[in-house]
Amino acid sequence: MKKIRFIISIIVLWFIIHQIVIITDGLTSKPNKSEYAVILGNKVNSDGTLSDRLKSRVLKGLDLYNDSLVKKILVSGGLGKEGFYEAQKMADFLVANGVEKQDVIIDDYGNNSWLTAMNFKKLESNSKSVVIVTQFYHITRCKLAFRKLGIEKVSAVSPNYFELRDFYSLFREFFGYYKYLIFY
Repeated sequence: MKKIRFIISIIVLWFIIHQIVIITDGLTSKPNKSEYAVILGNKVNSDGTLSDRLKSRVLKGLDLYNDSLVKKILVSGGLGKEGFYEAQKMADFLVANGVEKQDVIIDDYGNNSWLTAMNFKKLESNSKSVVIVTQFYHITRCKLAFRKLGIEKVSAVSPNYFELRDFYSLFREFFGYYKYLIFY
């Protein structure tokens, strides 16, 4: 019984330390000047507008572009149950807000973080630097994915958008990180 309690204690401690690392990395990550920003998709509302979470990501990417920290923006996301391609809606928003159309690359097949990283590598195989734009809890795993695919300089930034759902997402990221670490 003592061994079981000890093992459970170690697992709980490991989980807590990992959560601290994810939170710290996500909230302190700063963007470096890079060739590309990669904005990861999220929900599009049933009327075709960006959800608040997704809009906050796109606005953060727009800031990077307007501040000349990135030259181009890749938007990535699949077809949502609402019937809209996330990447297309993000691209429309960026162009409507002053980004040159030729500076936006659309990845309609980035259904998860790993696919986004793979698609970026295929589309922009010569790129050496990228800024990932996603929620704070998602940054550590995304950096891992891009680095595993050979992107040399990976930085990230998250929007100042928080919601109760983040607690669930933090929990899920623990398992997602180790899935990417071990299986990809």
